[in-house]
Amino acid sequence: VQLQASGGGLVQVGGSVRLSCAASGRTFSSYTVGWFRQAPGKGREFLAFIAGRDGNTYYADSVKGRFTVSRDNAKNTVYLQMNSLKPEDTALYYCAADLLGHRTVVAGGYVYWGQGTQVTVSS
Repeated sequence: VQLQASGGGLVQVGGSVRLSCAASGRTFSSYTVGWFRQAPGKGREFLAFIAGRDGNTYYADSVKGRFTVSRDNAKNTVYLQMNSLKPEDTALYYCAADLLGHRTVVAGGYVYWGQGTQVTVSS
């Protein structure tokens, strides 16, 4: 399984950006896909996940109400819509997949990771 995260860039405070995570695999619809981020000097932070077959979502408190995760199984792609961005949202953003459909906020629970896409929020 390969994951390709994209969509990052430079955005102003209060702006929006949509990240994409394109995945390979014939059973993509059953994968749980999580989004994480890592700022310089900090650990990897869980943001959200979207489950496979039922599409249930779960968010970290730090992004609830501002970020939305969705998926298009026909395109093997998961999205992270990020609104009302703040300088503290600046980080390298990763998507990760669990092929067995486990639902977890722990980075170690995900086996497959994308390469990360940088989001920089300027004030």
